[in-house]
Amino acid sequence: MNVTLHDKTLDIRLTAAAERALSRRTTPLIAEMELLFSCLLRKRVLFSEGGDPATPVNDTLAVRFRPIMTRRCSVSDSAGAPPSDNFVLENPRPFVPGWLSIDYRRGEWVGKFGYAE
Repeated sequence: MNVTLHDKTLDIRLTAAAERALSRRTTPLIAEMELLFSCLLRKRVLFSEGGDPATPVNDTLAVRFRPIMTRRCSVSDSAGAPPSDNFVLENPRPFVPGWLSIDYRRGEWVGKFGYAE
């Protein structure tokens, strides 16, 4: 299944377990692809029940892309989440992933995203 996000096609890949879990939902699950700009790049997918606007995929799934940047870069401060801010990209299209994979394992949503096959 595909959706357009920031004028770019995002290929969404659901496992059979994720499809079953989504079919039981009455409200959309939001899959947020977070790209952290810091000393190194970090990618992760966060799941939530609401919050900031997201792009609907269907009645039970919506997606959004969120670039953030740490306020400082220090390896010694690696414990816990780094202090960060939303990072407004003038043109987010080049940074939007090409694919998002979602699974549902042991009662937890699991996701990853990438840029090339």
